[in-house]
Amino acid sequence: MSTSSNIRIGIVAAKWHSEIIDTMIDVATAEAAATGAEITECIRVPGSYEMPLAADVLLEKNEIDAVVVLSCIFRGETQHGEVMGHVVHHALVNLQLVHRKPIGMGIIGPGASKEQMLARKDEYARDAVRVALDMHNVLTEAPDENR
Repeated sequence: MSTSSNIRIGIVAAKWHSEIIDTMIDVATAEAAATGAEITECIRVPGSYEMPLAADVLLEKNEIDAVVVLSCIFRGETQHGEVMGHVVHHALVNLQLVHRKPIGMGIIGPGASKEQMLARKDEYARDAVRVALDMHNVLTEAPDENR
């Protein structure tokens, strides 16, 4: 990956399932540092459902260039997690369009087992940072008429 010097990233991370999410934060922070980007703020929210509001607050800040969201939605006995996952993903996509800043999606699930989450946590955290940085570069390097 190319160097992403001076790109400032905010993280929104769930408090639920901290044994997974804490590792994801560490991996995302290391990935950002390896590319020359900087994690300038990390907001912890209860769970995935609360992420769009916190992401909106970060995206409004001039000193934030991109946001990374880190969470997981376990497979439950009902469709609650699936419905919530769709609502959250939809809201996050809309925030990108409103603020014209990227959000790297590091939400595992909905419907994942604990084993799947443990296996995917590092990859999802790294990829969320990479996607946010790649999209930031696409948006800032595009000619004005394409924005």
